[in-house]
Amino acid sequence: MIYFDNSATTAVLPEAAEAAKKYMCDMYYNPAAAYSPAVAVERDVNAARTRLASCLNADASELIFTSGGTESNNMALAGTLAAKHGKCRLITSAVEHPSVFEPVTAMKQQGYDVVVIGVDGTGKLRMDELAAALDETVGYVSIMHVNNESGAINDISRINALIKKQSPEAVFHVDGVQAFVKMPAVKCDMYSMSGHKLHAPKGIGALYVRQGVRFMGGQKGGGQENGLRSGTTNVPGIMALDAACSNYIANHEANMDRMLKVKRRLYSNLMRIRDVRLNGPDIEEAAPYILNMSFLGVRGEVLLHSLMEKGLLVSTGSACAARHRGKNRVLTAMGITGERQDGAIRFSFSPLNTEEEADEAAQYIDESLSLLRRFRRR
Repeated sequence: MIYFDNSATTAVLPEAAEAAKKYMCDMYYNPAAAYSPAVAVERDVNAARTRLASCLNADASELIFTSGGTESNNMALAGTLAAKHGKCRLITSAVEHPSVFEPVTAMKQQGYDVVVIGVDGTGKLRMDELAAALDETVGYVSIMHVNNESGAINDISRINALIKKQSPEAVFHVDGVQAFVKMPAVKCDMYSMSGHKLHAPKGIGALYVRQGVRFMGGQKGGGQENGLRSGTTNVPGIMALDAACSNYIANHEANMDRMLKVKRRLYSNLMRIRDVRLNGPDIEEAAPYILNMSFLGVRGEVLLHSLMEKGLLVSTGSACAARHRGKNRVLTAMGITGERQDGAIRFSFSPLNTEEEADEAAQYIDESLSLLRRFRRR
């Protein structure tokens, strides 16, 4: 089997699985307890927090552990608005992940002024539209670092500087789920991450909240995470995330180089097939691990199932929206519609993939297209 859907989730690294097992079976104590084995676990969690925070050039006190990217994104919005008095303008982009786009746009019903910024044909934020929307009424801005469908990389540093200049009271949140550890750290007020995109288990993530940001946190209860996110500490998940990130950092250059080579190889192979189009930035300007292509004359869902039967797993977009039929909001915002949108497939890579898999995948795609295009409606 060839797995080219790593933006949806990744295989857990053996080191991460072993770390989780250790803290499930041996060091299983609740770090909130007072006896010495629990204190030792708390010490390990704090050390992991410090290491993970350093990936963002942050202090350990600025990192809140969560259940994953969706909780982090939702908590960033809710915790920020709870700390503000009165309604304010909220800004996001047309291509955000559903866990950002849906909560932000839903705030319209509560009387907030919500502005959705467009993107260009490559999927990058339109800076002119953002500049026009920023004023003293803006309280919250949420823009993703790397787009999960197109691989477009936003210039977060430039966006942050613009926000601080024109809307100094606004909190700037970044969805970094597809970028954390892979991309260089950026300046912002909040940053979300998710472990299962980095070869850690599902169910663990974090939210960076810059010191000084007014923030009320998320769920209430036992007061864990400095009272900002209650719930028994997910020690196995945290330690597995720490192990996975440590491995990624130690092999960062090799990992990025390998993924880019796989992407280049697959792209080169696919462009030899007729009626194939690239969606998103030039492959050298996008994230090295995401490639979105359209195959004209076939529906993406049909091609996906044909490839699955051959042992190649890909997707037609965000896993969180895969079961919702209809137009692809991200591609539509990029101006990709009609037959081109219908035939779009996303490939996403991890350091576990190889160039040989890229060759084999292209062959499977060519074979499936040759068959499926024969039955194209005329």
